[in-house]
Amino acid sequence: MIKSLGKTDFDTLFTAFNAAFRDYEMQVNKHELSVMLQRRGFNAELSFGAFEDEKLVSFTFNGTGFFNGIKTAYDTGTGTLEEYRGRGLATQIFEYSLPFLKQNGIRQYLLEVLQHNTKAINVYKKLEFKVSREFSYFVQDADKVLVNAHVLPSKYVIQEIDLNRKVEMEMCHDFFPSWQNSFEAILRRPDDFIILGVFDDTRLAGYGIPDPNSGDITQIAVSKDYRRQGIGSGIFNELLKVNKFKTVKAVNAEISCVSMKLFFESKNLPEKGKQFEMIRAL
Repeated sequence: MIKSLGKTDFDTLFTAFNAAFRDYEMQVNKHELSVMLQRRGFNAELSFGAFEDEKLVSFTFNGTGFFNGIKTAYDTGTGTLEEYRGRGLATQIFEYSLPFLKQNGIRQYLLEVLQHNTKAINVYKKLEFKVSREFSYFVQDADKVLVNAHVLPSKYVIQEIDLNRKVEMEMCHDFFPSWQNSFEAILRRPDDFIILGVFDDTRLAGYGIPDPNSGDITQIAVSKDYRRQGIGSGIFNELLKVNKFKTVKAVNAEISCVSMKLFFESKNLPEKGKQFEMIRAL
């Protein structure tokens, strides 16, 4: 039976998620899953699962919100217990969900998939998803990431800011942040993040947004007018100072932004893999 997860308790969701991803390289505990779902806009009513008796054996956790101004559903996690794989349950759940998503004004479906997961990619292509972007992700043990000895020129000041400067921050971007790194995602759990800005008098020259408790570098950018002055390194050093996690990671840097890849690698934050961002209009 396939049905909405709106009335399914969190312990059941976690048990199924944990079982479905037990062989995955990155494991999450109950608190981490709760944070991840909230940050990605998890909508239980518009998420669906396949049940055998009362056991959740396959699921898709959908987040909902806006992406590029379009009301969007986002695949926050799709998984199937090992003994139930090969039955097409994930496809059945997706197709079952479509009328409900459309009825709630969802106009497109967004997901990310590891590029080496060719089986999943082929399934998504059959479901009419198209690749919209390619992302890299970078991971390193916190104690192995390099701190640059560069000191910012005295005319620059680093200080904590808030999202009232969102428009100025967007002007620093080389690419639009992915769903999980967007300002909308940050606003769902604002207390998790610190926003550090570098200023030339009153002008924002660059900024960084870390999540100290997870090691995420959610956003980092420098205005085009202020590049190659060590501002990025100065911000990066400050992000490392506030990090409380055992690793540092930057997820979903657009591959077309070569400068970001070179920047992270110069800090001994190596590329660990790549993802496709895929979208289907509904």
